[in-house]
Amino acid sequence: MTEPLDILAIMAHPDDAELLCGGSLAKSSSMGQRVGVLDLTQGEAGTTGNAGIRAHEAAQASAVLGLSVRRNAKLTDSELINDNHSRSVLVKVIRELAPRTVVTHSKEARHPDHRQAAQLVYDSCFLSGIKNYRSEGKIHRPDSVIHCLLFREELERPTFVIDITEHIDDKLRAIECFESQFAGKTAAGEVFKGGDRPLVDQVKMHCAFHGSRVRTCYGEPFWTRETVKLNSFADPNLVSAF
Repeated sequence: MTEPLDILAIMAHPDDAELLCGGSLAKSSSMGQRVGVLDLTQGEAGTTGNAGIRAHEAAQASAVLGLSVRRNAKLTDSELINDNHSRSVLVKVIRELAPRTVVTHSKEARHPDHRQAAQLVYDSCFLSGIKNYRSEGKIHRPDSVIHCLLFREELERPTFVIDITEHIDDKLRAIECFESQFAGKTAAGEVFKGGDRPLVDQVKMHCAFHGSRVRTCYGEPFWTRETVKLNSFADPNLVSAF
């Protein structure tokens, strides 16, 4: 039987977790938490690389991030849809891995697979806790579903930002494992072009911006549909400075 996970990032393609929340995943792993990634597709429809190459790159990146588990649901790349089949596939994995927290895409993501994944993951986490839902496995509903906001420009403010200053190099090294996707690139996926600035520098710049919002060097922003609880005005999670 698989030991339950503390955190499971469920993302559309291999490399999405590294780009959107790699620093936070590495930080959790370094704290002794069990962290996993479920890639919904093999990235087989990408302009460069292929399913085999991307699987090899994902394995390398997983080692950098210290992941306990990495799986691939093998749904169809560029054709993700929130349908009965896809939900059933996800529920089976969620029940098996039993994550306490699930991290996924923004609801307003640029790539259609990312937008579909955001709602697909949210719905599957709920259905996973229904006893008579047709998928296999013991019922399990994660405590929370968290959406990544890095690289997004919508007006919605993050619910919180995780300080990844000590793990920014892990994040960048994990991204660089996906050589077939990012070597020589200045933009990719949710990351818009920033002149001739290399992709890794562009990622670092975005993390620096969000880090500045919580008075640290580098950060990754997240949003939750539910309100986050603080224990008091003196809660260490409440950080503000004028």
